[in-house]
Amino acid sequence: MNPAPVRYLALGDSYTIGEGTGAGEGWPDQLARRLCALGLAVAPPRVIATTGWTTDELAAAMDAAALQPPYDLVSLLIGVNNQYRGRAPADYRDEFARLLARACSLAARGAAATFVLSIPDWGVTRFARAQGRDPAAIAAGIDAYNAIARDACADAGVPFVDVTAISREAGDGDAMLVADGLHPSTAQYALWAEAALPTVRCLLAPPG
Repeated sequence: MNPAPVRYLALGDSYTIGEGTGAGEGWPDQLARRLCALGLAVAPPRVIATTGWTTDELAAAMDAAALQPPYDLVSLLIGVNNQYRGRAPADYRDEFARLLARACSLAARGAAATFVLSIPDWGVTRFARAQGRDPAAIAAGIDAYNAIARDACADAGVPFVDVTAISREAGDGDAMLVADGLHPSTAQYALWAEAALPTVRCLLAPPG
């Protein structure tokens, strides 16, 4: 009998839904297809994410969603809108820690089936430039938020996948962004999925 497909829950914001890309072109869907290509049966991800969400808004949406745990794999990517709105890093620390704990609680094997992606740097995009934003200030803010998330992951034993460097290298290249000049393109999300793949393969490997 074939094993049941992996049930994957992806939690986040516009970066998780793939704002501006076609259906199924966000990084969670691309990741699922890569896993399938490696012989793992993975169901299409259940995505709880909306453009503009902050940590508290994601938490409220999770309260309202008809989630059906346990999931075999859970991902979390959240915080860019906290930074964009100028919220205090201390608030992010508390709210992210609670979301991470909730993500782990929804996974069948807890932290051993949960992973986090870093917040990309939107300050390198032409959207930020058009707004007259200071890219160095944005980078510093993103780094501070990512340090908080990385520390929380280390404390919880959850893998932390860095895609911030990929976003900075991609910059505002036409092939790396969608039409709004802010959100990553299918091609950039492919790089994120590739970056996450080794970690996720380890999480889904049979214990032994």
